[in-house]
Formats: sequence, C-alpha cells, structure tokens
Amino acid sequence: MPRRVQGSEEPEMFKLSFVERKFADFMRTPLSVRKAMAVIVSATLVSVLAGGVLIRVVDPQEFPDIGTGLWWALQTVTTVGYGDVAPQRAVGRVVGALFMLEAIAFVAIVTAAITSSFVERAQRERAARADEQRHAEADPVAAEIADIRAQLTRIERLLEQAQGVPPRS
Repeated sequence: MPRRVQGSEEPEMFKLSFVERKFADFMRTPLSVRKAMAVIVSATLVSVLAGGVLIRVVDPQEFPDIGTGLWWALQTVTTVGYGDVAPQRAVGRVVGALFMLEAIAFVAIVTAAITSSFVERAQRERAARADEQRHAEADPVAAEIADIRAQLTRIERLLEQAQGVPPRS
C-alpha cells in the first residue's frame, strides 16, 4: 500500500517530483522564445554537469579535478572540441563516446520538442485567422441574404395587395 505524506490526501506514488512539475508546467503554458531558450540552456547545463562529474569519477587520472571534467563536458556537449582535454584511457573514451551520443541527442530532442510546439502554435494561430476570415466573408453574405428576404417579403405583400388578398399578419 502506498505511504501517505502527513497532511496530504494523495498517495506518495502520485506526487510529482520537482522536475516532473516543471515539465508539466512547461507543457501546459504557451511557449515563448525566452522560455524555449531557458529550457535549452538548462538541458545543456544538466548534460554538462552530469558529464563533468561522470568523467571525473570514471577517469580521475586524466581529469584530476571537477573543473577539468566540466570543461571537457562543455566542449563535448557544444561540439566545439578544442582538444586540450580529452580522455586517453579506454574507459574514459567509452564514457566520452556514450556521453557525446546522449548529450547531443538530449539537447536535440529538447530543441525538437520546442520547435514542434512553435509549429503547433503557428498552425493553431493560422487556423484561427482562417476561421475569422471565413466568418468575416460569411457575414456580408448573410446580410445580403437578409436583404433579399426582406425584398421578397415586400414583393409578396405588394402582389397580394394587387390581387386583393388580405394581408398576412
């Protein structure tokens, strides 16, 4: 049975973590360029921090301090690769290769998700403008039809009067 948090009615398994809440908020609110940039920078920063710590732990001879690991991770994630710091041992190279693939894919997926949300919003806005335009075009037609109906009603009354038919109410 899931544990209950004191003062809460929700089971613990349904509680959202900080990252899950932030992601849910991100997906719920409209995306701005500033927010998109913040997400991309955050994704890159998370990758750099994770990669810098990981390479320091796995290859401490080549990366004697966390700063060197972070510098290597930053170069790797951004694909700059100055070459001044690189793993020389096999374990470091394997971690480096996996980190390159993961970090580049992670940042690319985040960027693709952001791009997709911008495209979706643009499509919604375009559809809304098309609907507005259709309604704007339909209004003059409806007004014209109303005018024609009014004219027909007058003509019918005139014809009825000319034929001596009592007027309708």
